Amino acid sequence: MNFTLIKPLNQNKMKATIEFNLPEDKYEWENAIQADAMFACLWDVQQELRRLWKYEELNEEQFKMVERIRDSFHSIIQEHNVNLNK
Repeated sequence: MNFTLIKPLNQNKMKATIEFNLPEDKYEWENAIQADAMFACLWDVQQELRRLWKYEELNEEQFKMVERIRDSFHSIIQEHNVNLNK
């Protein structure tokens, strides 16, 4: 896999190219082409956990479990430097 940063198109815009050597880089290529879908999935999970935690009528045990899962989810995405609020 090669990354190429191309000269600025103008002062505010730049262009980047990512090249993959297929079939050797097939795994990396598939991850790259699925990045938007993976981001959308993570966003949806985050929003569902928020909805359950904030709005769902849960008993104390259910609430603690949702809170635990929500906290774990946020810890995992932080460990991987994923920012869902961009």
